Amino acid sequence: STQGWRDNPQRVWGWYLWRHYLVADVQPNAGHRAIAAWQDDAEVSVITQNVDDLHERAGSRSVHHLHGSLFEFRCARCDAPYSGALPVMAEPALEVEPPVCHCGGLIRPDIVWFGEQLPDQPWQRAIEATEAADVMVVVGTSAIVYPAAGLAELALARGTAVIEVNPEVTPLSGSVTISMRETASRALPGLLQRLPALLS
Repeated sequence: STQGWRDNPQRVWGWYLWRHYLVADVQPNAGHRAIAAWQDDAEVSVITQNVDDLHERAGSRSVHHLHGSLFEFRCARCDAPYSGALPVMAEPALEVEPPVCHCGGLIRPDIVWFGEQLPDQPWQRAIEATEAADVMVVVGTSAIVYPAAGLAELALARGTAVIEVNPEVTPLSGSVTISMRETASRALPGLLQRLPALLS
């Protein structure tokens, strides 16, 4: 959180370096690969609240990270991007000194912490993609974190078909066109080919 960063940036930086290491070792699943494959057959935008890079590693293009990325860093003072080397943190460390920007500010993960605004460019692109969509597929989200949760509501208000893929019932489940109680790995492969039949 922003408060945690203000209170102890060394602890926050160490925790995120460890998380960065853990996520870098995770592989995209069948759901990620299916979405990447859809982009070969249709115009597909990926809007994600996840801060990993699994969509990109699966081959997706046009990925809009609403909450930022564990793999991007910036200065907490001047917002300059940082691309310097990072230590490998295979084990959690209590405190690690963050790099220092040329302006004197500390380098932080370029992710959205609680209480911070979403980055303008990904958010605007997400709205544009939602407004242009013929179909929206909402995958694995709790549908309670706003403003991102409002994208499906925007699509529904515009008359766009919305398909929810989630093993759990969410606040969105009663409103969508189709709600599939499946994991992404099970539901997404083959879904693009099934859409005409599902929506007829």
